[in-house]
Amino acid sequence: MDTDLDTLATALYVTLDDLLKRHPELAPWRPAVGMKPQVSDAELVTMAVLSAVLGFDDEARWVRHVRANLRHLFPYVPHQPGYNKRVRRLGPTMLAVIEHLAADTSVATDDVLVVDSTPIECARSRDTVKRSDLAGWAEYGYSASHSRYFWGLRLHLVTTLHGLPVAFALTGAKADERTVLTDLIATTPALAGGGRTLIADKNYYGREFESALAATGFTLLRKARTGENPRPGAQFFKPLRQTIESVFDTLKGQLSLERHGGRTQAGVIVRVLQRLLALTTAIWHNDHTSQPVLRSLTAYDH
Repeated sequence: MDTDLDTLATALYVTLDDLLKRHPELAPWRPAVGMKPQVSDAELVTMAVLSAVLGFDDEARWVRHVRANLRHLFPYVPHQPGYNKRVRRLGPTMLAVIEHLAADTSVATDDVLVVDSTPIECARSRDTVKRSDLAGWAEYGYSASHSRYFWGLRLHLVTTLHGLPVAFALTGAKADERTVLTDLIATTPALAGGGRTLIADKNYYGREFESALAATGFTLLRKARTGENPRPGAQFFKPLRQTIESVFDTLKGQLSLERHGGRTQAGVIVRVLQRLLALTTAIWHNDHTSQPVLRSLTAYDH
């Protein structure tokens, strides 16, 4: 099985088409009567994934690219306003597809997971912040990696050591990472049962927090904070922590997460989900084709 873009798109479309036929409740609701759309939800999700894989952050430019270069994959391409409107409604579908593809990999149940969060900037100028439809959800927070304050959200992400997304959440920029992780464990079926090790940075601390994690069956491996005694497993921390950092590098670099361009809550959610689904799709396809590096996108991003 090849690993080029066409093969990836075909494999994803066939899987999506079968999934949505078996579970039509996963697709957005539409009236039982009336004209049938010329492009299916499976085709639209596949288009959205390819736009992320190829690094397009402008939907008008992406639709033009599909019309000019990908008609062999998508015979009918909707106009940009129609494409935007329908993709915005596909957030719950994308979430279900991420869960479906992740479960269909050999690494979904790995014993070691990594957790962290990263800033999702939504505006820079004060005037844009004042006018934004994201007010009340987005907020000012501090980015340690950039050593500056930003206005936006945080993406909280739990992955396997191969970078496969297992659980994630979008919150305000000031959300407590420990609280979000506790909520993810309580609400994500893929994290049920515990019996796994979680690698985290030193922000995931506290006796009550660690006791709550232990009660759910998770063992926390993190770097010692200033003044703490050395913690067990410290020698493994740095190389394993680099996994989540490289996953965020992939999302922000190759998949253009920092240039998401979302201006509404639905827009931001779908554009983040596009990137997470693109990453999950690449890992799923690489796993099924026995590629040596599951998170690699280099066979598809051109």
